[in-house]
Amino acid sequence: MSGSGATDVRDLDDLRDLRDPGAVHRVVVLALDGVHPFELGIPQRIFGAADGRYEICTCSVDGGPVRADADFRITVEHGPEVLAEAGTVVIPPVEQYPPDSTALTGPLADALARIRPGTRIVSICTGAFVLAAAGLLDGRRATTHWVLAERFMRLFPQVKLDPDVLFVDDGDILTSAGAGAGVDVCLHVVRRDHGAGMANHVARQCVVPPWREGGQAQYIEQPVPEASTAGTAATREWALGHLDLPLTLADLADHAQMSLRTFARRFRDEAGMSPGRWLTQQRVARARHLLESSDMPVDRIAGEVGFATAASLRQHLHAAIGVSPLAYRRTFQSTRQAY
Repeated sequence: MSGSGATDVRDLDDLRDLRDPGAVHRVVVLALDGVHPFELGIPQRIFGAADGRYEICTCSVDGGPVRADADFRITVEHGPEVLAEAGTVVIPPVEQYPPDSTALTGPLADALARIRPGTRIVSICTGAFVLAAAGLLDGRRATTHWVLAERFMRLFPQVKLDPDVLFVDDGDILTSAGAGAGVDVCLHVVRRDHGAGMANHVARQCVVPPWREGGQAQYIEQPVPEASTAGTAATREWALGHLDLPLTLADLADHAQMSLRTFARRFRDEAGMSPGRWLTQQRVARARHLLESSDMPVDRIAGEVGFATAASLRQHLHAAIGVSPLAYRRTFQSTRQAY
């Protein structure tokens, strides 16, 4: 589904880990010195809007106040001991972090050591530097803010950094780009835990889009196109209304009244990916919604979203999230009954 990142849910157990709608999942936010106040508040705002399914608390490495990246300090209620009680730990970004070093401070390393094995960890923006310095991202896919991508790759060549996406879901560790991507990844966690219905509910409460298309490429500084240059947004909107059709690149370019080469280039500049990849992700997203919200047979859903056969849908869904359509439906429709 992820037009915004790599949503790599490995198996059905990953989908079921928080399936009990009555369970309250503890999210612990680790506030470091120099923390960005906006990003620090994202977990509370997003998870707090999920109708009581999450308990959110904030801690520091020593239990004391932390300096914000603003003209105030933040007093937290908890010390690092609560990290051992977390189901999910979120690490927001901090001002000018990190230095050109791969070492953590002693107090921060001690705090991270309290996190139990298997705990889900989410980083926002420069929080990925903390995880990488702790060795938690070695050999794994990750992302961070595009401005810092070159620096990150220089410091941590052992990490498979993808600077083009808004977030990466690598199972028990999720990393995200800048401030807005912190909202995206937290909404993704809600969607993964409790389905699209709850994620959409949270998005409406927070007045944010439940899913953003494309990756970081659309935010990277580049020359502003001339005013006469046509974009591809109208064609993308048209395509979303015709996903059941066997759309080709030529069909999209014809609708946009552009040559194939021009359309493909402008599409990638605006959406951060190729038209073909974008279409596949939109079809998988629509299929997931129909699997959650309807009782349509899988072969009919495949036709509704533009996959030629049920086998094709199974292949694409498994590639995106690691499970079959029927397994996905069993997991998320059981949760839907509780809404």
